[in-house]
Amino acid sequence: MVIDIKMKTLCLILLFHGSLQLQCNKKQITAHIGGDFILSCEYDATHYLFSKKYWCRGESRRTCVILLDSEGRAKTERTHRSLIVDAGRKGLFVKVTKLQFDDAGVYWVGIDKMNADVMFSVKVVVTEVPVSKPRLWPLSPLLNRPTCWGQPVTVRCGCEQGTAIRYTWFHKKAVLQLSQDLRLHCGSVKKDSGDYYCIASNEVSSQRSDGLSVQVVVPADSDCIYVINMQGQPVYDCADRMTTTTISTTTPAPTPTTNPPSTPLLTSTTCQPITKIHFEATNQSLPFNQTEQKWFLCRALMGFPLWYTLLRWIIFASLLVFLHIFYVCITLRQTKAKRKRRVRIKHLAQ
Repeated sequence: MVIDIKMKTLCLILLFHGSLQLQCNKKQITAHIGGDFILSCEYDATHYLFSKKYWCRGESRRTCVILLDSEGRAKTERTHRSLIVDAGRKGLFVKVTKLQFDDAGVYWVGIDKMNADVMFSVKVVVTEVPVSKPRLWPLSPLLNRPTCWGQPVTVRCGCEQGTAIRYTWFHKKAVLQLSQDLRLHCGSVKKDSGDYYCIASNEVSSQRSDGLSVQVVVPADSDCIYVINMQGQPVYDCADRMTTTTISTTTPAPTPTTNPPSTPLLTSTTCQPITKIHFEATNQSLPFNQTEQKWFLCRALMGFPLWYTLLRWIIFASLLVFLHIFYVCITLRQTKAKRKRRVRIKHLAQ
C-alpha cells in the first residue's frame, strides 16, 4: 500500500517536471474542415536542443503512433499534410494542413529522452465551415417583369462559404419548405403573399438572409399579377398591366346591330383608329373628328399619358427653333465675312 502511493507520487512528480520542460500554447485546437492550424511549443533548450522531436497520435502516450519527427525518418499517410519545425531556442512548431474529419483526436508533442520522453497532449477537433450570410437571387431576370403576366419565378438561396449547408425557407416566421430554391407562382402567392426569407445552417452556425417581399395585385389561379421586391434587383410595378386589365374587364359588350347590305360597317379589333365608312350613292361621310378622339384615347390607354405626349412635342419644337437660330447665325456670319473681304479688295485695288 505504501509502495503504491510512493510510485504514484513519483509518477506525478515526473509528469509535472516534464510539463515544465515542454509547454505548448494550446491544449485543444478547433479548426474547420479543409483548414489548417499551427501549434507553438517551448522547451528547455539547455537540455533538449539536439534531441529528436516528434508528433504522434493516440489516446495514450505509450501507444501513440509517430506521424513525423524533426529528423524526417517517420513517414505515414498523413506526413505530407504535417510539418514539424525545431527552431531551437525560439521554440518548436507543428503545422497540419487540409484537415479532414478523421484528423480529429488526441495528439502528442514529444521530445526523445532516456527512460521517459517529455510529452505534451493536444486535442484536435475538426468542425464544418461556418456558413456565411445567404444571398437571394432569381434564376430568371426580373427586368422583363414576368410576374406582371402571372409567370412563375424561382428564387435561389445560396452562401459563398460553408459546408454541409441546409437551406430552409420561411414565410411569416413559419417553415415553408426545406430546399435551396423557392418557386413562386399564382397558386402559391395567392395563399402565401407577404415576406419570405431563407436560413442557411449547419452543425456550427446559421445565418438568415434579407427579406423577400411579394405583393399580390390581382389574385388569380393562372393569370394573376404580383410584384417581387428583392435586394439587389430592379424595382418595378405593374401599373400598365393594371390599366390593360381594368380596361379589358370593364369595357361593356357591344350591342348587336343590323346593317343593311348596301351599308357595310368596317371596324378594327386592334388599337387602331375606329372609322365608319358609309358607301352610299348620294351621301358619303367620314367622321374625322370622332376618329381622332378615339385614336388619342386609344394611345392614352396603351400607356402614353397626355403629359408625356405634350413633352415630346415641346422638345421637338424647341429643337426646331434651336436649329433655325443656329442656321440664321451661321448665315449672318458668312455674310459679314463676305462684306469684309469685299472691303479689303476695294482698299487693295485703290
